[in-house]
Amino acid sequence: MATLASRSLGALPLADSPLGRTIATTATDIWNDSCAVDELEYAISYGAVGATANPTIVTDVWKADPAHWRNRVRVLADERPNTTEIDLTWAVVEEMSLRAAPLLLPAFEATGGRQGRLSMQTDPTFFRAYDRMLEQGTGFAGLAPNIIVKFPATTTGIQVMEEAAYRGVNVNATVSFTVAQAVAAGEAVERGLRRRETDGLPVDDMGPVITLMMGRLEDWLRTLTERDGILADPTVLPWSGIAVFKRAYAEFAARGLRARLLGAAMRHHLHWSELIGGDVVITVPSAWQRRFNASAIEVRPRMDEPVAPAIVDELRTRFPDFVRAYEPDGLTPDEFDSFGPTARTLRIFIGSYHELLHLVGDALLPNPELRPPS
Repeated sequence: MATLASRSLGALPLADSPLGRTIATTATDIWNDSCAVDELEYAISYGAVGATANPTIVTDVWKADPAHWRNRVRVLADERPNTTEIDLTWAVVEEMSLRAAPLLLPAFEATGGRQGRLSMQTDPTFFRAYDRMLEQGTGFAGLAPNIIVKFPATTTGIQVMEEAAYRGVNVNATVSFTVAQAVAAGEAVERGLRRRETDGLPVDDMGPVITLMMGRLEDWLRTLTERDGILADPTVLPWSGIAVFKRAYAEFAARGLRARLLGAAMRHHLHWSELIGGDVVITVPSAWQRRFNASAIEVRPRMDEPVAPAIVDELRTRFPDFVRAYEPDGLTPDEFDSFGPTARTLRIFIGSYHELLHLVGDALLPNPELRPPS
């Protein structure tokens, strides 16, 4: 079996910082949880070797510099007079991504594609649309050599991942919170890779990842404590996403899955410190990077240290949805879309996408309220 892109840090100068040491001394990679250029430049200077985006992040990038992006929409509209606000919205997403992707090319080239990737996310409203999701994702993959494409770990999205991987698209599974989703996505990507190998197509330059949104699972369990009146030990909830991540990591090793896990949706330092040492990716928002780099937290491998059984038992006892997230057979693929964190996150992403559409549409229209009185 061919291996995927290998790790080589020889050409990567890393700043002496907790995050830089994480990359320099362990198998763990750090990505920037944004495609904003200024944030990415800071992250790279402290060792980050990738970046990611989603509809919420893209909308936030717009809001950080609205005058620039309103002007860009008008310029793009003049250049493409027959395009709709939807077309222009995706042109903006592509432009944001293509501004960031070149910053990661040195890491991409130094590691043969294992590092240095920029994530682009498919339209969240396509979560049930196989053909449209696949077509858009394939198009994104052709924009730059180091693009990795986010597909949701929904019932349909899992099916898309296999075909996308077969076509040579580097997959980043997202909207994923459970061991069952991670394993299903990892196995789908593995089937796609094996089909490529059978047909004599290369896989050694590919670097697929499977995301687990640890913080969003934790958020959901906190919501359930209020909704359902659950009285649980408050110290156990921060470990919920970590327990799921570590269980999935063991499952990937046991099943020989070549995609790497990616930890996302950071809520506290355990979402970084407890994963150090694993052959994984951690995507870290810029604000958290600055906190971590200024901290005295010891950088040492903890990935193989299990979550305390008493914590897991408490989570199991109090939260049926933790059991569904933690057990490899806790959900069937037909249940992925209806799982609470999945539905909740899709609503957030779709809402952010609609907000971005509104911002683009508003930029196209003159504002008579700003005109001077006649």
